[in-house]
Amino acid sequence: MVGVWAAHQAERVLGRKDPAAIVIDEVAGMALAVLAFPLTLPTLAVGFLLFRLFDITKPFPARASQRAPGGLGVMADDLIAGLYAAIVLGLLRTMIHWP
Repeated sequence: MVGVWAAHQAERVLGRKDPAAIVIDEVAGMALAVLAFPLTLPTLAVGFLLFRLFDITKPFPARASQRAPGGLGVMADDLIAGLYAAIVLGLLRTMIHWP
């Protein structure tokens, strides 16, 4: 919720939709990607790569969520990308018996 508020305020002050200066959305999405797993270097590296893949490609509904107004539109696509990354990371860890 703080991210939504902060992103909304930053958009208002900077006068642009989702300006590059706002990074709280990226931080929140990446945190969501790895939150449920042990914070090891391999987990962080694979989690980061998966998060970036989903953040760049923006599979449904991530791209559509960017049209939400204000800070919600800024945060939502990255949180969705983080959720997708967490799901794939969890599946990978299960499939290859990754500790």
